[in-house]
Amino acid sequence: MSTTSAPTPGWLDWYDGPSRPAFELPAGAVDSHCHVFGPQHAFPFAPERKYTPCDAGKDQLFALHEHVGISRRVVVQATCHGADNSAMVDAVRAAGGTARGIATVRPDVTAGELRALDDAGVRGVRFNFLKRLVNAAPKDELATIARKIAPLGWHIVLYFEAADLPELAGFFASLPVPLVVDHMGRPDVTRPVYGPEFTRFLRFAERDDVWVKVSCPERLSVSGPPALNGERHAYTDVVPFARRVVEEFPDRVLWGTDWPHPNLKDHMPDDGLLVDHVPHVATTAERQRKLLVDNPMRLYWPGEDAV
Repeated sequence: MSTTSAPTPGWLDWYDGPSRPAFELPAGAVDSHCHVFGPQHAFPFAPERKYTPCDAGKDQLFALHEHVGISRRVVVQATCHGADNSAMVDAVRAAGGTARGIATVRPDVTAGELRALDDAGVRGVRFNFLKRLVNAAPKDELATIARKIAPLGWHIVLYFEAADLPELAGFFASLPVPLVVDHMGRPDVTRPVYGPEFTRFLRFAERDDVWVKVSCPERLSVSGPPALNGERHAYTDVVPFARRVVEEFPDRVLWGTDWPHPNLKDHMPDDGLLVDHVPHVATTAERQRKLLVDNPMRLYWPGEDAV
């Protein structure tokens, strides 16, 4: 009997043969948000997963990073692997000190298991609140995890929809560790960038010393244009939101590719053109260096030189 499963119908594979970016990333650039899927024969997907992706392993990830000029990476546990962090840890170990990991753990995780993850290069856990990706996680269980990781100096990566922030903000503020928000809290980019919804998110980030990833324009955009066919001015509707975050929090913003772009439905972007999106949101060399090098180094490799 086969031990592998076919991808979810309609699944879009990652973009093969990405272009070479016109924008040259600064030396030591960090991809602060990427994933690995399997390969399935070596790292089976979780039985309880809500999607089955294509294989997208560490070798393909490292090849992409070399191609576009990325020196370091933060590998975030993919929901298709559940709480089995083996594929993520394997990728982090294989990177030889140039990677960190974000794990998924359960409330009964032991101190010994957390120390082993820490030794492997893990520096945080992810709390996912998107109902289409994970079952609802009780807040008391998540609070238990937060207390267990606090002595390690780890942080929590939060993934949620903008509409859910009012309900969740108090819980987030109660967590005893630093917070990092994925994809700018998934704003509705059809709403005004200075309107109450996005301003509420920014005030939450300001009040609670939150780090923000200005990532995934391809996931947030409504009107595009997509990062395909040489388009170097892609996702113009997302640019004002990302630019506002970078301008208001220059020392607490991060950037990531989100490779291999799980669960996209409309198109699969050219990752080289996603790199060319960066100078549209970080408009000066100083802001670019903070976003791509200084900030992720301070969070994930404190005390180390970037190159």
